[in-house]
Amino acid sequence: MSGAAGTADFFYREAQRLSYVARSAFKLIQIQKQHKLIAPGAAVLDLGCAPGAWLQVACQNLGPLEKGGVIVGVDVKKVKVPSAHCDSRVRTVCADVMALMKQQARAMSPQERGFSVVLSDMCPVVSGITTKDAAISCELGMRALSLAVGKMKAKDSDCNTILEKFQSSTEPDPDEDGILRRGGSLVIKFLENEDIPGFGKFCKEKFKKVSWLRPKATRSSSREIYLICEGLR
Repeated sequence: MSGAAGTADFFYREAQRLSYVARSAFKLIQIQKQHKLIAPGAAVLDLGCAPGAWLQVACQNLGPLEKGGVIVGVDVKKVKVPSAHCDSRVRTVCADVMALMKQQARAMSPQERGFSVVLSDMCPVVSGITTKDAAISCELGMRALSLAVGKMKAKDSDCNTILEKFQSSTEPDPDEDGILRRGGSLVIKFLENEDIPGFGKFCKEKFKKVSWLRPKATRSSSREIYLICEGLR
């Protein structure tokens, strides 16, 4: 096969060959190869972790057991830790990220000190209604960003307009501090739309380096794109 379908089949076959539970593993593999976000001994929070492919890749980058580290996967579905590529440092929690308070998330981290990397591969169940899917994607992205960095207030008024548009409808979180440690990194998946540049602009105020990436393993029909933020100020 050739073209997009052939590419999709290649990553699917490679995932099976290498014992990854999903082809999405190759998205994080590319992100990690280019940005080296997960260091040996890191504390990683994986939001929307089902079916577990990113848990596998994250664990592979923690280094040997003696280096320590922890990976916590959170998903609204119950997710079993994959047997391949994962060890005792990986665990999963069944919870709705949209209702997860920062204090609850922080309690999942080592010594409750927060995480050095927050990954969000959360995505809406695609309805085919572009505007609806994009709005839900932004709400999920907003939630991941809020958990990571805490109080959301931008210097740019246009940024604030975007942020307020997608504020979570859940009860206000009284904790203004985020769960991402200083110097930490954040990855958020979005569906491309006119509002996402605002998120990138806001993150440039909070992080030393901000970039966008569409991994090679992304299907050609998908509008997925990843916001990669490095070095929380």
